[in-house]
Amino acid sequence: MTMLTVAEARAKARNRLRSSMSTWATRHEPIGTSPDEGSEVSAPTAAVVEIALHPPTEKQVLQDQPAAMEWAGSWRKIASPDAGDSKPENLSHPVVDWTERSWARVGRQQIPLRLRLGTPETVANFVGGDDARQWRRLRDRTATIRSRFHDQHTAASAITAHTKRILGLGQAEFDTLLDVVEWLRDHPVGTLRPRQLPIRGVDSKWFETHRSLVTALLEATRRPDAIDVLDAQPRIRMRILDPNLAPSGLSDITAPVSQLSELTIAPRLVFVFENLESVLAMPAWISAVAVHGSGYAVDNVARLAWVHGARVIYWGDLDSHGFAILSRLRTHLPGVKSTLMDEGILIDHKDLWVQEPKPHAGKFPELTGTEARALARLRTEGDVRLEQERIPWGTVLERLTASAGEPALTAGEQG
Repeated sequence: MTMLTVAEARAKARNRLRSSMSTWATRHEPIGTSPDEGSEVSAPTAAVVEIALHPPTEKQVLQDQPAAMEWAGSWRKIASPDAGDSKPENLSHPVVDWTERSWARVGRQQIPLRLRLGTPETVANFVGGDDARQWRRLRDRTATIRSRFHDQHTAASAITAHTKRILGLGQAEFDTLLDVVEWLRDHPVGTLRPRQLPIRGVDSKWFETHRSLVTALLEATRRPDAIDVLDAQPRIRMRILDPNLAPSGLSDITAPVSQLSELTIAPRLVFVFENLESVLAMPAWISAVAVHGSGYAVDNVARLAWVHGARVIYWGDLDSHGFAILSRLRTHLPGVKSTLMDEGILIDHKDLWVQEPKPHAGKFPELTGTEARALARLRTEGDVRLEQERIPWGTVLERLTASAGEPALTAGEQG
């Protein structure tokens, strides 16, 4: 095994800092003052990080003695008085443990054996750069959160779960976050809209972005009920294709999901299309409704109560994201059938393919064998896609009729 260089040790320490900083920030007790004695209380004496330096054997030293000497010298600089007090009992600075080796052909040599970094701050100092700055920001913000909410323990889970978000906030954003949490904690005002919060810069968009972190911090302050701030409800656009189902003749509707769910309709067939133009182009169809799925917000379709009593036919773009959305919808509505999403349709329209800019590389367990083969073919052909709007409308209606088992209404039937 080769001798570990200072740069390699820093890389190891950097990885440890990145993976452990949230734990250290929430559990580590910094150097402070004892309230009883008025004296400095040091951090834990056990090393936070120990890194074996893999010293050379006598044979390796003989093979390249200058390199071995240079290596030992680099570690001597790390542990020199200029680098701080390196005594084993003081782990506020990097400590290098040395051992004596007595070799027949080289003689007695002091060899660096391991590096010990006794506190998170020592690790950060050794690593340096942006990682050290990130550690200090998290350390300071953890202390601020605990001080602001007079909490020493329960905030740990919230901070650990949202470390990246806490680090990513600008200072003004962080201050606003704490203001919101504090205001909600201290003002049990019941349900209100985000824009009703009397805090400058807070609106529905801000709340949509930060809601999970606000919730976590309120739970830490034992006030989870204070999060009763409403987000704007998701809205769905739908067309009632059967005139006999349309309430008061209203057939093209955009409304909050909860309101649409309360419609007293019972369609036998629900078409879910990811392309709004396809929804708008649908002809009248007996006992049928066409719903715009809105991409990955397709989960909202399953929140419509009357959908669960109908046959659901899904049609999405023939690309990886279309299949991802279909798989997602099936986790809520297992009986969903797809149409126009098979290998035959793909091959028949090869001249209409385009490149998918950011293909989804995941696996979708809810797909059928036919759908999985179409997805595999898309990927084999180089992550291509066939957009819904590029398929001729005549072909679409023919397939929809076959999938539904009944045709669209004629003009005479509509009357």
